[in-house]
Amino acid sequence: MKKLLFALVPLLVFVHSLPAQDLAVLSQREQAELIDSWLDDRINSLLPQLMTETEVDMWIVISREYNEDPVIRTLLPATWMAARRRTILVMYQPSPNAAVETFAIARYDVGKAFKRAWDPESQPDQWEALVDLVKEKNPKKIGLNFAKDYGHADGLTFTEREAFMEKLPASDREKVVSAQTLAVRWLETRTAAEMSSYRHIQQLAHDIIQEGLSEKVITPGKTTTEDVVWWYRERIKELKLNTWFHPTVDIQRPDPESNEASRSFASRPSEMTIMPGDLLHIDFGITYLRLNTDTQELAYVLKMGETEVPAYLQKAFEVGNRLQDILTDSYVAGRTGNEILRNARMQMEKEGIRGSIYTHPLGYYGHSAGPTIGMWDNQGDTPGAGDFPLHANTGYAIELNAVVYVEEWKKDVRIMLEEGAFFDGEKVRYYNGRQKSILPIPRASSYLGN
Repeated sequence: MKKLLFALVPLLVFVHSLPAQDLAVLSQREQAELIDSWLDDRINSLLPQLMTETEVDMWIVISREYNEDPVIRTLLPATWMAARRRTILVMYQPSPNAAVETFAIARYDVGKAFKRAWDPESQPDQWEALVDLVKEKNPKKIGLNFAKDYGHADGLTFTEREAFMEKLPASDREKVVSAQTLAVRWLETRTAAEMSSYRHIQQLAHDIIQEGLSEKVITPGKTTTEDVVWWYRERIKELKLNTWFHPTVDIQRPDPESNEASRSFASRPSEMTIMPGDLLHIDFGITYLRLNTDTQELAYVLKMGETEVPAYLQKAFEVGNRLQDILTDSYVAGRTGNEILRNARMQMEKEGIRGSIYTHPLGYYGHSAGPTIGMWDNQGDTPGAGDFPLHANTGYAIELNAVVYVEEWKKDVRIMLEEGAFFDGEKVRYYNGRQKSILPIPRASSYLGN
């Protein structure tokens, strides 16, 4: 099978040439046009490969209005905010590697890709119309979105499945299989067209983060962590973007009595006033053009007389960068998420690094489908999602933390990092560079590099 392989332009240096407010964000109309062009490209170029690979020659996606299957959200045109009444999309491949035929068993065309194949006037029963199409095409396997390991691929509701199976002839019921692998491969795979914009999407996220973690927003002694969080929410809306989760900003500070590095991720820290000498951490993501970012960075508030981040904190930060390298070096096509985690942790422990790895796929969803590589509350194998193999042309949030004892603070400091990245089949490349130095507040220049 012909593989969809392409490389990102080398990301050598990330330079802030424009402030965030000057970065280009397309109009709603332009966004819709681009999203729809990407969808047509995916259906015409990617879907035939994936259906051949997974040996599912008919894929049926069924949703009712406002109870959308996670997959159908990626198949609807940009101007559709939800399914309409009951929307049934059928994708059929007559032979391996052949073009995929697409149909909508619905009252309307579903965008340009799915033409209406149901006339309610001549056949009032929508299910019968679907069964008639199944009989006409006579597929070998009928893939439906029910799945054990991924919620993304488990979007077919009990009611809809029961209704369809009741109408389907007994001879065709035996052909029904889980479309889990096909759904995951569809969600995780990025095309060249999508990747042409992903760096820009990540750059938007980087610039918004850096704008918020700056003297423009933060006045030490006055500004609180929640003030910064809500500034981000407002800024995202000002830029005509969306977020898929509420940002968080938290603090580590040189107080031996406050042991932030051992705090569970299940307990969110309370609001704190930002002070000189604080190490700030942000977790932040945007959604643009149906693609998501997920980024964590660190900043330090300079104390009186300081002109740069203390060397001992920067040295601790570099341990986090090293752990990123250990993880991304463990990416080998065909390895499962569990195997990648085990390999990375073995090297991490060999180098005496303490920390955790909890990396996840990134794309149509912030926590998307694909191989799970550790979880913050489980550093062992993750059954199911952790057993999924690594494929080329897939995106990830490289998420982890390194715990470093800082003598000057007499305590552990947790270096929490997360950056969007792409695996091209041979190497992991960050979409828009990664943080290599802690951001000082105030500052006059960028501290991001590759």
